[in-house]
Amino acid sequence: MKIIVTDEVSAEGLALLTQEPRIQLDVRLGLKKDELLAVIGEYDVIITRSGTTVDRPLLDAATRLKMVARAGVGIDNVDVDYASSKGVIVVNAPFGNTNSAAEHTMALLLSFCRNVTTANNSLKSGEWKRGPFTGHELKGKTAGVIGIGKVGGRVATRLKAFECDVLACDPYISVKRAHDLGVKLVSHDEIYKHCDIITVHTPLNDETRGMIGAREFGLMKSGVIVLNVARGCIIDEQAMLDNLNSGKVVGGAFDVWSEEPPATEVLKQLIAHKNLVVTPHLGANTFEAQVNVAIDVSKEIINYLDDQPLENAVNIPRFDLALMDQMRPFLNLMSVMCDFGIQLLDSNPEKLTFAYAGSIAHYDCSPLTVCGLSALLNRMVDQDVNMVNASLIAEQMGIVVEETKSTHADAFSNVLTLIAEGNGKRRLISGTLFEGAPRIVRLRDYSMDFAPDEHMLLLHYGDRPGMIGKIGTIMGQHEINIASMNLGRSEKKGEAMVILSLDSAIPQNVVDEIKAATDATFIKALHMRLGKCSRSCGCGA
Repeated sequence: MKIIVTDEVSAEGLALLTQEPRIQLDVRLGLKKDELLAVIGEYDVIITRSGTTVDRPLLDAATRLKMVARAGVGIDNVDVDYASSKGVIVVNAPFGNTNSAAEHTMALLLSFCRNVTTANNSLKSGEWKRGPFTGHELKGKTAGVIGIGKVGGRVATRLKAFECDVLACDPYISVKRAHDLGVKLVSHDEIYKHCDIITVHTPLNDETRGMIGAREFGLMKSGVIVLNVARGCIIDEQAMLDNLNSGKVVGGAFDVWSEEPPATEVLKQLIAHKNLVVTPHLGANTFEAQVNVAIDVSKEIINYLDDQPLENAVNIPRFDLALMDQMRPFLNLMSVMCDFGIQLLDSNPEKLTFAYAGSIAHYDCSPLTVCGLSALLNRMVDQDVNMVNASLIAEQMGIVVEETKSTHADAFSNVLTLIAEGNGKRRLISGTLFEGAPRIVRLRDYSMDFAPDEHMLLLHYGDRPGMIGKIGTIMGQHEINIASMNLGRSEKKGEAMVILSLDSAIPQNVVDEIKAATDATFIKALHMRLGKCSRSCGCGA
């Protein structure tokens, strides 16, 4: 595997990769855009920070690229949607710099409250003034934290240590999480109306872009302190400047900007404002954080090489890591079922339904659905399909994908079912786990029970005496050994379904001979790709 590093990343953190004999690591800093485009086609992975823009032209030129590894939490500089459409995994390091960002937030807040930067400059210039630098205490203030994830949660904890009353707003956080942190969950508007200090710790996305603008500043108390150590564009910078100038916002601190480096007149005025403490995006800039994020992305690359689950892939649906060992066998079952089921179709399906019955229905099953979709599409299209791009490819093909759940399962504790529909035909396959191994338990309306094998033969025929003997005789004449047989019948002397596990592949001429001898209404030789899912799947099963 060839990896290119295009931004400053801790060498200590990259030691896992430099010591790995399967990896060639090239550190090439300062490449111009055209220079990077000229060489990126040689590499399987690119490791970046914020200095490299991974956009459409780069992704188009990166013909071998399997992964974009962002050594940090933000992925603003990566076109994740386009990477996903090309099957490129995007990973980041969301936890390596959480402590660094939280501590920087507190450093900026305290610097403003105690006039550290202005007093420092005054004293260094030879002055001895104390009166102009009277500050504010945090004790007794009401602080509002918008976003109490990894960073926001740490900030909330530190604010409480300074004896602040802390309100929090985060639609994706449970009441229990807030209770554990000792904060009260409220609405956005309550934050703006009641807080003396407001700090944001959310990602930048369509939902949060411009989240705090003129309306929100209008709701705030006079004399409020506002901080942004998350992402530029979350707070409307013109609105922030206007409210600093009016005095409604007494001050605050910004570490991030809508344009980096800042060049617009608004940003220049904001940075120059005497009541704003500013830093050039230093939230993650500690020696410890730089090592941590490099270690985190290095581990993800090693996981990819070793076919292990990726913990921090931003464009792969995945189970909670605590459930991964429990769910991995179901990922394998789904992959096997879909590899079996797609071979029974004679045309692309128009609709796919993934159904989950039993205790598994209590969990988020979307990783199973996407894993199954990946296995199906890999048999249908020429391009590589994995859990990154499977849903996008299905959508482009016009395939409707549905997911259903029921906590009730008849004969088994858990049952996974795939239903494929198209051209007026409907195919159904159900499977379960027996001692951790995949078993097929239903085909169409036939109850079955068999373990999928590498070489198999499936046929339907009119159920009459002598059919099994004819099949065995033809197999014997061609020296094809039958390892096992499973028979399903709709009714006595009705239609029978037989699935044979074979020691070797069955040639088409033998399939044709068996079909003629049995008057089979359907016959299909199957070749299963058993074992662990391929690395390209991305499921880690």
